[in-house]
Amino acid sequence: MNTTGPAEKGLRLIPFRGLRYVPERVGSLAAVTSPPYDVVVRPDGLHHLESADPHNIVRLILPQAATAADRHRQAANTLRRWRAEGVLAPDSEPALYVYEQRHGDLLQRGVIGALALSTPAEGVVLPHEDVMPDIVEDRAALMRATAANLEPLLLTYRSEGSATGTTAVIERTALRAPLLSTTTEDGFSHRLWSVTEPAELAEIEKDLADRQALIADGHHRWATYLRLREEHPPAAAGPWAYGLVLLVDTARYPLQVRAIHRLLHRLPVADALAALEAVPGSFRVRTLEGTLPDAVRALSEAATTGPGTNNAFLLAGDGRFHLIDRPDAALLARTVPADRPDEWRALDATVLHSTLLDHLWKIPDAPEHISYIHDTEAAVEQAERHGSTAVLLHPVREEVVRELARQAVTMPRKSTSFGPKPATGLVLRSLADG
Repeated sequence: MNTTGPAEKGLRLIPFRGLRYVPERVGSLAAVTSPPYDVVVRPDGLHHLESADPHNIVRLILPQAATAADRHRQAANTLRRWRAEGVLAPDSEPALYVYEQRHGDLLQRGVIGALALSTPAEGVVLPHEDVMPDIVEDRAALMRATAANLEPLLLTYRSEGSATGTTAVIERTALRAPLLSTTTEDGFSHRLWSVTEPAELAEIEKDLADRQALIADGHHRWATYLRLREEHPPAAAGPWAYGLVLLVDTARYPLQVRAIHRLLHRLPVADALAALEAVPGSFRVRTLEGTLPDAVRALSEAATTGPGTNNAFLLAGDGRFHLIDRPDAALLARTVPADRPDEWRALDATVLHSTLLDHLWKIPDAPEHISYIHDTEAAVEQAERHGSTAVLLHPVREEVVRELARQAVTMPRKSTSFGPKPATGLVLRSLADG
């Protein structure tokens, strides 16, 4: 994002004593990491990670037990045991951490620290999506039980693009020997360095003091941070007034933006198509030939070509792919709320939820009816396995996300997936360590 005005209204990122795996106590650093909790495709991905190493971080971020209370208690007990056994240990002094991800030509670098919390109204950290209260409550209960930030949020800001300030510190640091280096099974290499030199910390502090950030990934965890801060009186908030984040300068290291797909558990594809046919002209419907990559290309072409905005979706689950696009303008006028900017009303996620889910398919936005899946193949595979419908979306352009965030207009929940996302498990923040 662009810079804000006064320095006191900018970003305040402070060092903390990172809680990290002790390499000698685990099979490998790669084997104990995980994607963020909401990217793990359950149950397949969860079981795979649990079997990778008995100390995999997924046992903390997605503990398994009969009840929510038992899950959170189990995570807290596991964290205490791992610390007592020396599996996890805090660094000797507070630091900011430079983090690098690399895969082929893709290079992303940023800085991890404890960020002073602020509400959206303060205009320092801008959300762009709504959140689901049940998920915030679950994450809050887990965070209370463990007294830890188990994985960093991904936040972005925009500098002038030059190697000054925070970027200069990051790029100098990346020339040194890292604290850790590992390559995860997805082919990404990860490196982490600590920054403790007072002059370098001051350089970062000065640079970030007049900037604002966009939440790229982690809206529910940011809302959780804010809820937990409210539970602690200002005088006693201490570490609860900060949250673990990774800050990336997208002027220097642009992010990728992908769509998040929907899995409609109780809606077979045949019923979804029948509901569209029952309202003639609601959408154009075409059954496609070819593979999943062919269908995704057809979706991209439909979403990005033609006059004006063309909302387009791909339905899967019956062994075929059905492209639906060109919604009826009168239908959109009746079903999409008119009290938002045109950019919001034209979003695929807006049309999906307002017109398709709410009006034509009459599906409640509740976990028992809808799952949100990042991986395209996983969404299709699960739909076919369970006789449900996967709705595949085309990604939103980053400029649209930014513009809506500047207007304080939130997009429908799970509208975007920015990446690459930081690996979970490389550095944790214990609130008990101050």
